[in-house]
Amino acid sequence: MDSFEKIQYVIATTLKVSPDKITKETSDKDLAAWDSLAHVNLMMSLEQTLDLFLEVEDFPKLTSVPAILEYLREQGKG
Repeated sequence: MDSFEKIQYVIATTLKVSPDKITKETSDKDLAAWDSLAHVNLMMSLEQTLDLFLEVEDFPKLTSVPAILEYLREQGKG
């Protein structure tokens, strides 16, 4: 499973949407389920699933699949 597939799985599972709704371009604006509370839950799910620690200050930057993938690359996790 590559980084995108992991992110796709985590987002789909956390937001309770079909994985095919998550593309490499998806952002919080594309999914009604990705609201502020869901975003916090998503950040926690990413931490648990990908074995990383996210600073609360980074949460606002991680509102799209491309941003999350870039963050993982920067952290050496993707």
